[in-house]
Amino acid sequence: MENIIEIKNVTKEFKVLNRREGLKGSLMDLFSRDYKIVRAVDNISMNIQQGEIVGYLGPNGAGKSTTIKMMTGVLEPSSGEILVGGNVPYQNRAKNAQEIGVVFGQRSQLWWALPLIESFKILKDIYGVSDEDYDNMLNLYRSLVDIEPLLHKPVRQMSLGQRTLSDILAAFLHNPKIVFLDEPTIGLDVSMKAKIRTLIHALNQEKNTTVILTTHDMGDVDALCRRIVIIDHGKMLYDNDIEHLKGFFGSYRTLKVRPAGDIGEKAKLLAKELPEFSVTADDEWISVLVDEEKSKVLDVLSQIQKNHEIRDMQLQEISTEEVIKKIYEEGVE
Repeated sequence: MENIIEIKNVTKEFKVLNRREGLKGSLMDLFSRDYKIVRAVDNISMNIQQGEIVGYLGPNGAGKSTTIKMMTGVLEPSSGEILVGGNVPYQNRAKNAQEIGVVFGQRSQLWWALPLIESFKILKDIYGVSDEDYDNMLNLYRSLVDIEPLLHKPVRQMSLGQRTLSDILAAFLHNPKIVFLDEPTIGLDVSMKAKIRTLIHALNQEKNTTVILTTHDMGDVDALCRRIVIIDHGKMLYDNDIEHLKGFFGSYRTLKVRPAGDIGEKAKLLAKELPEFSVTADDEWISVLVDEEKSKVLDVLSQIQKNHEIRDMQLQEISTEEVIKKIYEEGVE
C-alpha cells in the first residue's frame, strides 16, 4: 500500500522570550533579546499508509499538536521533510487543505446561527463538491446515523455531542484523503462516544480515509486504532500496534477488588498501604497493578485482606490505559 503521509527527521523549534516578573520586568521585556530555543518536536520519522487509523498519543505538551499543525501546513518544520498526499503541506496549503479534513478541540467549522444543512451547502461550494458526490455523502450519512433531526437545527441549539457529530460529518463531506481528529469524544457521555466511534470507523471503512486521532481517552484507542504512535517531550517513544506494546508488559496483571465501605476512602488507604503499587479507583472497583515478576498477586491480595473486608475480586490483563500511563511515566526501552 502507498504511504499517504511521509515524515522524515522532522524537528520544530520555537524561539521563546525569557520573561521577567512584574511591571518593570514587562517593560524591560519590550526591548529584551534574551530568548531561549524550545524544541517542540525532536527528529520524528514515520510513514502512514492510506486507510490507516493511527492513534497519536502523548501527555499534554508532548508535541502532538505541533506535529499535526505541520502536517496540515499551518507550521513549517525547522528541519526535515514532510509529504502529505505527495504535497509539501506548508508550500501547497490550498491543495493540501482540499485533501484533508480537521476537527480540532472544540473549534467548530460550522456556522453558529445556520442550520446544519446550510453549513454543509457552504462547505460543498468551498470545496467544489459536485452535486452527485454531495448527495452520495448525505445518503451515506443517513445510512450511518440519524441526521435528519439535525439537518434543519441551528448549530447553536445543538448539544455538545450533536455538534461534535456534525463537525465530524462536515470534515468528511468533501471525501478527503486524510482526516485529523483532535479529542473527538472529550466531554461526551458514554452513548454519544459509542456513536462517534462507530461513525469514524464506518467512514474509514467505507471511504478508505486515513484518520489521525489524538486522544487521552483509551476507549477511543481500543475501539478504533490498530496502530499507535506515542511521543513525549517531542521525541517518539513508540510506533507499532497495541498488542505488541502490551507484550512489553506481559508480566503485569490488574487485581480488582471491591471492599466493604466507601470505595474512594478505601482507595486512599490502600494507596498508603501499598506505596510500591499503582492504585486507582472507579465507582465500583479498586484496581492494583501488579508486576508478577516482582510480587505474586495472591500475596498482594493477602496483604489487602489483613486490613479490609473484600466482597469481590477480579484478575485482568493489563489495560491499554495502564500501559500508556506507564509509558508516559517511564518510557519504553
